[in-house]
This record gives sequence, C-alpha cells and structure tokens, in this order.
Amino acid sequence: MGRRFEMNLLRGLFILGVGAFFHLVRKPPIKDWLIVFFLKSYIATFLDNLFVRKGYLKYPVKLFKTFDVSVLFSYIIFPVSCVYYNQLTRNSGLMGILMKSLIFSIPSTIAEHYLEKHTQLIKYKKSWNSYYSLVSIFATFLLTRGIMGLINKSAKKQKNTGS
Repeated sequence: MGRRFEMNLLRGLFILGVGAFFHLVRKPPIKDWLIVFFLKSYIATFLDNLFVRKGYLKYPVKLFKTFDVSVLFSYIIFPVSCVYYNQLTRNSGLMGILMKSLIFSIPSTIAEHYLEKHTQLIKYKKSWNSYYSLVSIFATFLLTRGIMGLINKSAKKQKNTGS
C-alpha cells in the first residue's frame, strides 16, 4: 500500500472518528462520556508516548507530523471506542465488563496487526508484538472503566450526603 492510500485512510478514519464522537456523546449522561473520552485520551497518549520513547512502536506515516504518537488512535479512535464500551458496560457485572473488554480489544488488536504488517502507519520495534498490544488495550479499557466506576460511586455518595 502506498503513502497516498495510507494518508487517505487516516483522513477517512479521522472523519469517521469525529462523527462517531458527536453521535456517542449525545446519549445521556454527556458528562460521563466526555470524562471517559478525555480520560482515555490521556491514558492512551501517556502509554503511546512511553512506548514510542522506549523504542517499541513507531509511526512512520502520520496525519500530524509534529507528534510522535498516533494522534488519530490516541485522541479519537481509542477514546471513541472506550466511550462506546463504557456505554455498553454501564449496567454490567464484572464478568460482562471483562468479556466486553475482550470483545472491544480483540478487533482493535487485529486491525493494528494488519496495519503493522501491510502499511507504514505503525511499526513494531524491539520485542513488541500483537500480544502486548492486546494486553495494553484490554488493560486500558478496564482501567478507564474502573476509574469511571469510582467517580460515579463518589458522586453518588456526595449526592446522598448532601455535600
């Protein structure tokens, strides 16, 4: 695949991601979905920067050349998928949360693996492989969901005590 195709793919995913963002955050409670979106962006950016700096990942073709990380993945695609995941697990028990995290993580890992093998959008370095991607994606879904659970529990407690 050529650079032109890769840039068009990034632009198309950017438009799709922005459209999905506006669609997903319309569902109440909007504040929860915005918190999830920005929290996931922060976590993804932190980890992506860490993995790039340590030399595990590289993004040869980028939508925005001034960033070392994949802006599209860290700031749009990954956070949007996490909002959707949190919406679907809002009333789930532990087993549902874990299973849905796998259901979201596996396709994302497969897509990343395909892009790593067939494009210049992402390249694995050193000992990085798809298994590490799967684990990190899975863990960040659970981390974000756990933090949101704590935020909601704290908000409910404050509301009940009148503080």
